[in-house]
Amino acid sequence: MEILLANPRSFCAGVDRAIAIVEQALARFGGPIYVHHEIVHNKFVLDDLRTKGAIFIESLDEVPSGSILVFDAHGVSAGVRREATARRLTVFDATCPLVNKIHVEVAKFRQQGKEIILIGHAGSAESIGIMGQASDGIHLVETMSDVARLRVANAEKLAWVTQTTLSVDDTAAIIAALKARFPLIAGPKKEDICYATQNRQNAVKSMAANCDLVIVVGSANSSNTNRLRDVAIKSGVDSYRVDRADELRSEWVAGKKRIGVTGGASAPELSVREIVVRLKELGAASVRELNGIEETVTFGMPKGFSPEKSSLAV
Repeated sequence: MEILLANPRSFCAGVDRAIAIVEQALARFGGPIYVHHEIVHNKFVLDDLRTKGAIFIESLDEVPSGSILVFDAHGVSAGVRREATARRLTVFDATCPLVNKIHVEVAKFRQQGKEIILIGHAGSAESIGIMGQASDGIHLVETMSDVARLRVANAEKLAWVTQTTLSVDDTAAIIAALKARFPLIAGPKKEDICYATQNRQNAVKSMAANCDLVIVVGSANSSNTNRLRDVAIKSGVDSYRVDRADELRSEWVAGKKRIGVTGGASAPELSVREIVVRLKELGAASVRELNGIEETVTFGMPKGFSPEKSSLAV
C-alpha cells in the first residue's frame, strides 16, 4: 500500500492569519479573548485555542462590555459590526481578505441599485456574513433549480457573487445558468472562489486519477473540506472525511493499493501527519509527496500584530 500526499493541502493564508490573530491577542492581552463563532471550522484548532484562553461565542450578548473580540475568518454581518461598536468592544478582524473582497462587492453592487445573487450554502457562516452586508435585495442560490425558481424585481439590474469555498465546477454551471436566464447580469471583476479552494480541488482531481481511495482530513462543518471529498467522489474514487486518525476504519483501506490523502484549508498539517501514521499502522509501506502549485500568498496582520504564522502551521 502506498500513500500519496496531495499538494497543496491544509492551511491556507487566510486560515493561518486568523489563528495567528487569536494566538497573538491571547499572548498580548491574556485570556479570555472572545471569538465570534468558530475562528475556522476545525475541531482540533478550536480545542487548542480553548486551552489557551479563547472563548467562542454565538451572540455578542455573551461578551462583557469592554472586552476583546475577534471576528472569525468567515466574516460577519454589518449588524454584528455595529453591535460590537455599540457594546464598546475592542475588535480585531480576522475575516479572510478574500471574503472581505466579497463584502465590498456586495456593498458596491447595492450602491449601483443592483439586486445580488449569492451562490453559496444556506446557513454557512460565510454566506450569513455575505448576506448580512445588505439589508435587502440579496438572494441565495445553491443549485440549478434555485436559479430556475428565482424571482427578481428587475432582470436588467442584477449581479452575482459567490462564496469562496464552493466546488469550482458546480459553481461554473450555476453561473452559466444565471447568465442564460439573465443575460445582463453583472459579476465580480475577479472570481470569488479563492485560490486555495481551486488549488486544493485541482490537486485532488489530479491525485484521484491515480488512487483507489482518498482520505480528506477536516471537520464536518468545513465547506472547503466537504468539497474536496465531493471532487474525489466525482472522480470515481471512494473517499472519506475524517477529523482525526482514530476515525479511520481498517475496512476502508483493506485491499487498497494506493491511498491519496489531503487536508482541507482549515485542517492543520499535524492532523494529516497523524493520518499518515495511522495508515502505516494499517499496512502502508511508503509515502510519496506529489508535485503541485507552491502557494506564496500572505495576508497582512492587524496593526500591532507580527506577521508570524500560527503555532499550528507546520
